Amino acid sequence: MILFVVRHGHPIYDPDTLTPKGMRQAEALGKRFSVHGLDRVYSSPNGRAQETARPTCEMLEKEAVILDWTSENHAARDFMFHNPEDNGRYCWSFGMDPCRYREEAIALGDKWYETFPFTHCNAKAGFERIQRESDAFLESLGYKHEGKHYRIINPSEERVAVFCHYGFGTTWLAHLLDIPPAIFWSTFTLTHSSVTTIKFNNNKSGLTTPQVFTLSDVSHIYADRLPFEYSDGTKL
Repeated sequence: MILFVVRHGHPIYDPDTLTPKGMRQAEALGKRFSVHGLDRVYSSPNGRAQETARPTCEMLEKEAVILDWTSENHAARDFMFHNPEDNGRYCWSFGMDPCRYREEAIALGDKWYETFPFTHCNAKAGFERIQRESDAFLESLGYKHEGKHYRIINPSEERVAVFCHYGFGTTWLAHLLDIPPAIFWSTFTLTHSSVTTIKFNNNKSGLTTPQVFTLSDVSHIYADRLPFEYSDGTKL
């Protein structure tokens, strides 16, 4: 099975939709996925994710199944907080300067959530929620999480796309790839309309470990000759 984790295109957060630039990015994604197709399309319930998925669904004549647990609203409630070190500014806990938390959180190991800023939000419960929902979702697709591996209960060659978000997506990937969240959050990022490609090999042993083929890939943007800059404004 190949799993595509897709971040939404360039957004307008209020109202929850895409900018004209984001719509062009979504169209480029549709062209990209039309080359080899998708067997299943899923989307967060948030408008910007559904709008990003729409051109892909139209080109493939598929309907996106809504996964409530991938909503960025849930992730925000768990991982955002009013930062007392920044005049109470409401922000993502893991989105602040990673030098502020990385070393201590890594030193705490499985108890990474016992350091600032994670002590100021529901990070532990939020991560556990995503772990549970992810495991149930992957098991429904034929791969049951057991320890450091996934047991193959129904070998699949399907191509599955989930259109979602930055906060949720980076947290989900930390769990999927068995990388401590503080390390993933402080090291990797996902830009607008990016595609992270993960392969679940159907090994003869009956066990598989997700392998990353691409992380935050935006080759469709260049293929469509669209101007591109990362979500933080960095031009490449």
